[in-house]
Amino acid sequence: MQHQMKLSTEPFNQIASGAKVIESRLCDEKRQQIALGDEIEFSENDHPENKVNTKVIGLLWYKSFKDLFADHDPSLFGGESREFLLSQIKQFYSDEDEQKYGVVGIRIALVD
Repeated sequence: MQHQMKLSTEPFNQIASGAKVIESRLCDEKRQQIALGDEIEFSENDHPENKVNTKVIGLLWYKSFKDLFADHDPSLFGGESREFLLSQIKQFYSDEDEQKYGVVGIRIALVD
């Protein structure tokens, strides 16, 4: 199955370069459809013509972003510290939604 997701410039570039290998998202209805082996096409918010194709090679299900980030090196998410990652993700998702849906770390690999 093919999925589409949008990213701001910095995380888009990190994925395109192969530096970011886990994308963290709320485990809402859309993300619950993702399965191992699926492909995700990421596009850049400010330049939607910029796209990068990836394959899902792992799914990390957690109750909170704090728990997800605690179990993995921040560099895998494109961050320098767990605190930085938490501050960034809180700009997008409320505590209420995080508690309602849980979270998922999507392990990805670039596809030619």
